[in-house]
Amino acid sequence: MITSKAYLSSYFSGEYQPQAHNYTKVLFGEDYVYRAGTIGTVAEKTAYGYVKGYATDHNLTIRPPEVDRLVQGCTGVKRTTGQHPGGIIVVPDYMDIYDFSPVQFPADAQGAEWKTTHFDFHSIHDNILKLDILGHDDPTMIRMLQDLSGIDPKTIPTDDPFVMQIFSSPESLGVTAEQIGTKTGTLGIPEFGTKFVRQMLESTKPSTFSELVQISGLSHGTDVWLGNAEELIKEGTCVLSEVIGCRDDIMVYLIYQDLEPSFAFKIMESVRKGKGLTEEMEEEMRAKKVPEWYIDSCKKIKYMFPKAHAAAYVLMAVRIAWFKVHYPILYYAAYFTVRASDFDLLSMTKGSQMIRAKIDEINLKGLDAAPKEKSLLTVLEISLEMCERGMSMAKVDLYRSEATEFIIDGQTIIPPFNAIPGLGDNVAKQIVRARLDGEFLSKEDLQQRGRVSKTLIEYMDQMGCLEGMPDANQLSLF
Repeated sequence: MITSKAYLSSYFSGEYQPQAHNYTKVLFGEDYVYRAGTIGTVAEKTAYGYVKGYATDHNLTIRPPEVDRLVQGCTGVKRTTGQHPGGIIVVPDYMDIYDFSPVQFPADAQGAEWKTTHFDFHSIHDNILKLDILGHDDPTMIRMLQDLSGIDPKTIPTDDPFVMQIFSSPESLGVTAEQIGTKTGTLGIPEFGTKFVRQMLESTKPSTFSELVQISGLSHGTDVWLGNAEELIKEGTCVLSEVIGCRDDIMVYLIYQDLEPSFAFKIMESVRKGKGLTEEMEEEMRAKKVPEWYIDSCKKIKYMFPKAHAAAYVLMAVRIAWFKVHYPILYYAAYFTVRASDFDLLSMTKGSQMIRAKIDEINLKGLDAAPKEKSLLTVLEISLEMCERGMSMAKVDLYRSEATEFIIDGQTIIPPFNAIPGLGDNVAKQIVRARLDGEFLSKEDLQQRGRVSKTLIEYMDQMGCLEGMPDANQLSLF
């Protein structure tokens, strides 16, 4: 029996993840693997709605303090059950799942493929093994780039100077910061594309793979960069390579400073868990001439990222960045297919000026922008960069577009049907199947054979996808 927290984490392409999950049944036996169950509770805002709704339904006037008391009583109560997106519980073959937890279907959906633990995983994780078989977009994207180019990603160099340049300037992309609205060329590069990390890149200007690993560690930690490493670099106390980026850095540095290895490990574990330093630790560090700024930095940290994770993330990021620099049209087709979920094709197909106007419109809303608009903003920024690099987005083509993948036509990308807002994968696949039976004679024919709603037909018409197509099959003579 496993008596301490035990996790094994691995990342798979999101497309392959279900197969990896099912393979655990082959490895361990169907009676010994279960999905980790989760418990959905009532949130405070939902509880407030319950209380106000009850008062309205029963014509009650409840004083604010009593409302607060009732809300607190409802908050945190079990609302539904679910399943962890990647967690698989493995039961030892000499034991039974019921030695640890009852089982059920998630949200009582008896048609579900997996049973889940009835108890939330956090309640039993001290006693049983959990496999984290997680889905990730990067392997999917790298595979798509490999298929499009015929280039094995493992052969891509990690020190290409043109690729390294995009982490400090967009020059190797052939555009200026003014054209694309950012001082780096890392838009859409995993781990380095967010506004927060781009600001880190602007502050540090990394030029080597190891510095990128350092930045990945800094960006994933808590209280590691803001109010800590950022200030040390800004004040000139130390440089990027010297600050604490990943948890491993602490142990390696302290051993190098001649601390006893097991004690160096103990300090690293204390710091990375946010427990700071004991007096004994500080005394030993000072005795070995560890600088005061380093000791202060350790005391501020709440969580630290492992270096192996950071290195794996950066390796994938650099491989994707290599395609962005050297095979841009392939990169943009893969990015929009794999990573993007929200599109504004009406703006994206009309060039830089229209895209820039849409970006400005969302930016003007500031914090009032809806989550969907914030997600769309990233896609628009990458569309703008693509256009400024001399490529373009075509409109959806009724007879050439795929169901779910962007396809390349010279220096143009043709969107799939599911890029149309509100048009799901199933309808997209149905349109592709229906056109195999012959041309669509009218919008009515497309609506019936493709199972496309009237609203979507209107949107496609607005985009210019249905030019010259009559409304109905039957011609009117009068």
